[in-house]
Amino acid sequence: MATFFGEVVVAPSRAGLDEEEEAREETPEDREIRREIEKKREIQVLWSCAEESLVCSRFIVAIGRNAAAFLSSFILDSVCWEVIGVVKLWNEWCRTSSSTNVLPTDSFCLFYRLIADPTVLLCQCSCYVAEDQQFQWLEKVFGSMQKKGLQVTILSTCPVADYKTQESTLTLVSPFLKALKTKEFQERICCPLLEQPNIVRDLPAAVLSYCQVWGIPAVLYQCYTDVIQLDTVTIEAFKPLLSSELLKSLAKDASESTKVLKKFLTASETHNNIYI
Repeated sequence: MATFFGEVVVAPSRAGLDEEEEAREETPEDREIRREIEKKREIQVLWSCAEESLVCSRFIVAIGRNAAAFLSSFILDSVCWEVIGVVKLWNEWCRTSSSTNVLPTDSFCLFYRLIADPTVLLCQCSCYVAEDQQFQWLEKVFGSMQKKGLQVTILSTCPVADYKTQESTLTLVSPFLKALKTKEFQERICCPLLEQPNIVRDLPAAVLSYCQVWGIPAVLYQCYTDVIQLDTVTIEAFKPLLSSELLKSLAKDASESTKVLKKFLTASETHNNIYI
């Protein structure tokens, strides 16, 4: 309180306190809670295969439900692929388990291996990986693979409202694909490159950045869409990728893909109707 008119009174403030002073104020209970939260947020990657280091020539990563549904509809089947790993994680937005029996509406992160060519791996990651968990994910997934001869393809979705252009986003025909690649990636890309000043974020950006740092050829295909739920149009927006050198050799029969896609959408509609 001022003792005379015009006196300058400095209000109490924590500004300027260094980290050591703040650390000294942490109580044992605070430290225990912090350790428990850190332990709970630790990511576990559980592999069912015996190899200590997986030999991998091609690694396809689908991030988000629509990207994961595209692989389920047009690439994956139980005859040609086998599950070899699962990620267990917990954060504010989702929780995954070690179960490999999942529904399209579940949050999960599974790894598959092509039986005919065990060096081709695939990951479906429909769960949210928080910012503080992304480095763990990268280290534990890529740390289990030999990086020599590895090439990575990433599929993800993003709200069309995040796309920066001089045109109005209302005039854009969505969904549409854009690509971003590392300098080591030399193969043909299946859509236009992402223009500046657009950026990518979250786990897709983390995977691409990791590949850039380690000199791994990688390409990210990002689908800009105005639908956040499982959606036929958004899923099929990835179909141009089936003409790529890698995916065209893995694609399923078109009629079979249509059946699987309808099954996914039926399951999604049933799930959504529960909450109406």
